Amino acid sequence: MLEFMDYVQQAFYNASRWNSENSYSQLTATARALLEFETPRGFGLSLSSLSSPHFATSYAIGSVGLVDGSLSYLYSSLPLHPPSQSGGIELDAVIRGYRQIQELWKQEESWMWEEWQHGRRFDKRDTLLYGRLYLPQSTLEALYIRRPSPTQQLKLSAVSDSRLRNGGAILALHQYDVGKYSAETLYSTDGGLIGLRGLYNFGADPRNEAREPPRTEDRFYGRFSAGAELYYGSLNKSGGVSFGGRFATLPAHKGTPLTATLTLNPLMGNISTTYAVKAGKNLALCSKFDFNVYSYESDLMLGCELWRMKSKAEKVRERSTAAKLEWRLDDVKEKSPPEPEQVLGVLKARVDQNWKIGLLWEGRAKELLFTLGSSIDMKRRDQPLRAIGLELQYSS
Repeated sequence: MLEFMDYVQQAFYNASRWNSENSYSQLTATARALLEFETPRGFGLSLSSLSSPHFATSYAIGSVGLVDGSLSYLYSSLPLHPPSQSGGIELDAVIRGYRQIQELWKQEESWMWEEWQHGRRFDKRDTLLYGRLYLPQSTLEALYIRRPSPTQQLKLSAVSDSRLRNGGAILALHQYDVGKYSAETLYSTDGGLIGLRGLYNFGADPRNEAREPPRTEDRFYGRFSAGAELYYGSLNKSGGVSFGGRFATLPAHKGTPLTATLTLNPLMGNISTTYAVKAGKNLALCSKFDFNVYSYESDLMLGCELWRMKSKAEKVRERSTAAKLEWRLDDVKEKSPPEPEQVLGVLKARVDQNWKIGLLWEGRAKELLFTLGSSIDMKRRDQPLRAIGLELQYSS
């Protein structure tokens, strides 16, 4: 489940019209959400608040051996108005699951961001600041995001920890996205890493005003994307390169939604393929296969997620507080528009070739969001249950 601060950051991207999915780093986001979810350990409690459209806070405490916690603060120059009360947050907005790739949109023109006051140009740029302090380790994380133009974004992230080399590290990332393609340049002080990655989307160009509607006779209506990543560590004199491709159906596709990816790392000899499909209205399945051409080693992982929706019978049984006090049923208006189904929770499961199983149940209990998970190793007959945990989140 997304942390509250990640949820607010996603609201910042949506409000500033930045497509966070159009990036090479998000090529396998669907498979990671279905297979690489983290199972909680011990007990954790998080209290968060969006006290104003510009400011959010979060406090967390956990118990894994030792009691630890964190303090988080976030500021956004762009007013944010997402549902912040945990009782009203849509679960599909905070739970990482099967990600339906959306249509690309045309970015705004630079002149649309111009602001004039008394005959003088005074442009404001959307900015986000975020900081998190871990206790008792006194580890500090910081994040700075700025939108200098509709097609550019600058992100600076830093961590301060005495256990790290040089006491911490800074990562600078410049992103350029015009919809049809995106490019990212990064630099990290940890190892003097320099990197460049890009993604190209085949098909229609969102910068063109005219867009052809999907043809009903097409068996698959989707988008194919291809990209690459190149990085080099100036301190350790080592580098790497990877290539990847993805095909994903779009919302207008009339058949079964699916996402398939292929990534190659020629220097290490790794080949990785993923395939995810929305097998049913509330069911998604995913598989991942890794193979190394040098050692002939392979790994296989399978996973699924099952969403629980509120049934019509449950909706009929529910009554408002006012109706209960007056010993009557709620008034039902004729010809009222159908209400969308409400998500109650999701069950996730994964298993690999070594029979290591991960289970996760995420949902809502009254005004609390909860994450209950467990890790199981079937080869450990004496003690198969490796870990179990529960995390609770409340926001206002």
